[in-house]
Amino acid sequence: MKRLLCALLLCLLGTQLWAATFSATVDRARLKEGETFDLILESDDATQFGMPDLAPLDPLFERISTRQENNMSNQGSSTRWIVTLLPKETGFVVVPPLTLGDARSQPITLQVDESESAGNGKLAPIFIDASLDQESVYVQAQTMLTLRIYHSVSLYDDSSLTPLSIPGARVEQLGEPRTFETDVNGVRHGVIELRYAIFPQQSGTLTIPAQEFSATPVLRDHNYNLFGPRPGRLTRVKSPEIPLTVKPRPAAWPADAPWLPARALSLSEAWNPEPINPSVGDSLTRSIMLRAEGLSSAQLPPLPTQDGPGLRRYPDQPQQRNEINDKGLIGSREESTALVPSQSGRVDLPEVRVLWWNTDEDRLETASLPARTLDVARNPALEVESPVSVPTPLAQHNPLLWAWQLACALLALTTTLGFGLWWHARRQPAILPTAQTGPSPRTLLDDLKRACQANDPHATRQALDAWARQQPETLADMAARFAPLSDALDGLNGALYSETGHQWQGESLWKAIRSLPPLEAVANPQEGSALPPLYPR
Repeated sequence: MKRLLCALLLCLLGTQLWAATFSATVDRARLKEGETFDLILESDDATQFGMPDLAPLDPLFERISTRQENNMSNQGSSTRWIVTLLPKETGFVVVPPLTLGDARSQPITLQVDESESAGNGKLAPIFIDASLDQESVYVQAQTMLTLRIYHSVSLYDDSSLTPLSIPGARVEQLGEPRTFETDVNGVRHGVIELRYAIFPQQSGTLTIPAQEFSATPVLRDHNYNLFGPRPGRLTRVKSPEIPLTVKPRPAAWPADAPWLPARALSLSEAWNPEPINPSVGDSLTRSIMLRAEGLSSAQLPPLPTQDGPGLRRYPDQPQQRNEINDKGLIGSREESTALVPSQSGRVDLPEVRVLWWNTDEDRLETASLPARTLDVARNPALEVESPVSVPTPLAQHNPLLWAWQLACALLALTTTLGFGLWWHARRQPAILPTAQTGPSPRTLLDDLKRACQANDPHATRQALDAWARQQPETLADMAARFAPLSDALDGLNGALYSETGHQWQGESLWKAIRSLPPLEAVANPQEGSALPPLYPR
């Protein structure tokens, strides 16, 4: 009896092991280049918990996705793996045998046809076209690449395009992709258009690489399940590679000028206010705009300086902008400068000239602004009257020596009287100083420090004038004998006159005030002063 039961058990186990299978099938055996297919692997071996080895597929196919399904029924259980693959070659392609444990699947032969093109009158449901606006271009000049993706079927929202990257060139996308519809050979197609501005950085031959577009077409039938997997298959198409000839700078270009290859270039200026009868100390803002078609704003060089005798310049930060039109990029650079006349009379502004190479006409050209002359009027409020020399009686009557003798006698008398009063004052007891009516120098210095630390040019100027009025010398004399103070005052004036006063930093002015050396004493003091130092360290 025991031998019979053992034999029966071995037969059942052998039957189960013999029935365990591992198979491989495909959803279709013939497809076109760029189309995907599904490889279905199925096993009913309940003892296997792993996953088939898919590494043999990698040399011939690109694995797009893999998903697993488990099925339970009265007849038993099974596991399916659905692998979406994209063939890398055309012709007859063999899916190699795959293994799962000790089981092994059978090879499968596929036929991958080349994509149909417009040459035989037929069009693929999805194809891509690429074109350049010119076959040759100067180095650092713009050429425009246009990519158009045509599709005669609807697409899911999983479409993607590889980013355009070209070694040896700078690439900028021109706006967002545009979509529209058009007729191609009598068939209505949707079009996705992208444009790029390409600036080669070295001469020679530049290859525009192929761009790959992938998307899933919408293919619905009567068995379509809204909540199930998408019935369409991922499709990939590539654009052709395009060679581009990049020419070096022409020999006629000056070696010391910045290279500017453009379709068009212009210079313009604006004044605020208009320079009509300006006076000394007035602030005139001159804005110069450099605008180039076919160049980005980053390629535009700084404009020549507007130096001229009798003018002080306070430049602002340049403003750079890029615009997009049907021909590509339009770069602009605007430089604004506050010009303050420092003397009356004629003040000459030199001509502003910019050299550029006209890529349409293939020749050297010049854009310029003519020279200007400003007639600056006097400003009595900012002018210091020079002392008028009056001839002295001594100069008119040199023979009268008695005047000198009288002056010497009065000087000796007053000196003796002053020395006596000083000696008498030293013998008197010390008295308390009377309270001053205005703010103390220390208070004014603290106000100046707070204004500088707050980076407020207007408050600093008011505090500086109030402090300077209590000093033994004028602010101009201090700046004349201490160079750091002169530089700091120039920065403060620039912030007051320019339009970017909020960017002024008052730390340099406060350091200059704090480091200002004192005037040399007229006489050596006999006793040390009890007052605190004027400029604490």
